[in-house]
Parts: sequence; structure tokens; C-alpha cells
Amino acid sequence: MKQPLFTIISAISLTTLCGIASAQDFLRFEGKEGPGKGKKVVLLAGDEEYRSEESMPMLGKILSQRHGFNCDVLFSADADGTIQPGKGDSLTNPDSLDSADAIVMSLRFRKWNEQTLAKFEAAVNRGVPIVALRTSTHLFSGIPKESKYAKWNWNSKEWQGGFGRQVLGETWVAHHGAHKKEGCLGIIEEAQKSHPVLRGVVNVFADSDVYTANPLPDSVILMRGAVTETLDPKSKPVAGKKNEPMQPIVWTREHKNDAGKTNKILTTTMGAASDLANEDLRRLVVNGVFWGLGIEVPAKADVTFVDPWSPTFYGFGTNRKELKVADHGLGKALEAAADAKKK
Repeated sequence: MKQPLFTIISAISLTTLCGIASAQDFLRFEGKEGPGKGKKVVLLAGDEEYRSEESMPMLGKILSQRHGFNCDVLFSADADGTIQPGKGDSLTNPDSLDSADAIVMSLRFRKWNEQTLAKFEAAVNRGVPIVALRTSTHLFSGIPKESKYAKWNWNSKEWQGGFGRQVLGETWVAHHGAHKKEGCLGIIEEAQKSHPVLRGVVNVFADSDVYTANPLPDSVILMRGAVTETLDPKSKPVAGKKNEPMQPIVWTREHKNDAGKTNKILTTTMGAASDLANEDLRRLVVNGVFWGLGIEVPAKADVTFVDPWSPTFYGFGTNRKELKVADHGLGKALEAAADAKKK
């Protein structure tokens, strides 16, 4: 028996509307064939300065289309899907965290509601591995003191340094290099050159400056940052005491959480979207997901862009205005912004 035409049209319309709603809320990239098949990575974007709303979708595309992971990308956004990096109380579709096998995050000064914080806590307590970029060392700020999660704030005295220090290994300390003037050349620790996370990683340069960092003593430092004279990858390390010693910029640690399980942690103080134009830095992040999940790290992971991608240089207020979550969908390029100037 044939269905009435209006029923078919209604079904199509409902499906279309559901697809639009999903796209406006968060991104879902189904994994192709690859070693990550069947594993889900949730990528969290939310910072005002380093354009994580551009970098997390790009990484999600690489992880899903090049390596087989199912990836959800969550944002700080308005109800209509307009991305708002400064909306610190927002994380779209936190239900994605319920089934996360791994988390990649680039966050700064978030103050999510209790329900979202509880979902994040539950994921951590399951023992999921975490790959944390740049300002994730100070991912929480302004969580009310009456909240059970107040100790997660970056400047917590109850839990010294908050979630960043106690879980990732360090909180916010200071800029070590001159912000927007001096770059960061990655120098691999000789004793860790064979570490799986560094497999295929040779030339790392970031145009975000080096942070001051003194990771917890149980951290394994994989790379240090030589402060360079300029933001040009060919520039030389600055002379003098600024690089004596060089600051840690990549480390791993194992965190025993409140549920008694262990999270494998990879933290890097690099990670502006413009930093991730560097192929080997992208490879380091992808390697971290493999390592965290206990999957053999490729000899040289494919980190070529899935769609054309031209990141915006970092800075407060440099985010592309009126950008929607859907604008980062599969098959959509991130073209160079007309007003994207280095400042």
C-alpha cells in the first residue's frame, strides 16, 4: 500500500529538521575504516583567545576520516548554533560525554552548569584518556564556591591549582616568552625520543609563546620549548637566560581519579589554532589519542587536512563573527578570514 504523499513529505521534513538541529548543536563525524574503528573521541572547544572553535573540528575530521574514530565536537554556542567562544557557561550536547572513550580538549575559564560538570566528572572517573591543549591547564574558573566542583577552578587553594594542576599536571602560571612576539621551537627530550607519542614527530614550531610550567613530579616531560626571536619558524632561539632552562611544553602523566581508575594524560601548552598549521604538532595530538587508548601508534600518522583549513591568528575578539557550528561540517572549508591579521 502506498503512503500518502504528505506523509512521505512530512517524514522527509522531520528528518531534515532533526539533521539541522543536530548540526547546529554539535558536530558528529562518523569514522571511516581505520585502527580507531569503534572508538569515540569527544573534542571540546571553548576558549576566548586561541580559536579552539576552528581547531577542534579540524582535528575531529582528521581523527575520523584518516583514522576511523567516531568523533563528536562540542562548542560554546548560542541556542541557534552561533559559536560564542566567550560563553563560558556553555557546552553543547554534553550527553556526548556519556559514551566518550577519549577526550581531546582546548578550553579556558569554563563555568559549566552542575549537570554538565557531572557528565565531565563521570567521563573522567571512567578512566578515559585526555589530550589537553594550551589553556586547558586553566580550563575552569568561576565555578561557584557552593558547587562540589569549585575545587576544579584554576586558582583553587583547596585542590592546589584545580583540575589543571591536579589532573593535567599544571595550572596557569605565566607567559615565559613574549606574547605575540616570540615563538616556540619544540626540543625533544633525548631520554624520551622513542616515546610513542613522539613517533613521526620531528619539527614542531608554534607561534603561540612558551608558557611557564613546572609539571607535577610524576609527569614525564617529552618536549621543551625554546623561545625564539620572532614568530617566524626559521627564527633562532633567543640568547641568554630565558632558555636556561627551557620550559616543558609537552608531558604525559597517569592520574588516579576519585573512582580509583587511571587516566592517561597528554598535556601540551601549545595548541593555538595557528600552531596546529604545523604538521608535526597535529601528529603529536593524534598520537596522543592512540597512546591514550592503548592502540599502536602509527610510524607516521596521516594528519593531512580533510577539508581546506586556514586558521585565524589568536587573540581576544579575533573569532569569526556569526560563525555557526554547521559551518565546520564535513566537506566545508575554513577559508582565510579577510580580516585575519597578526597583531
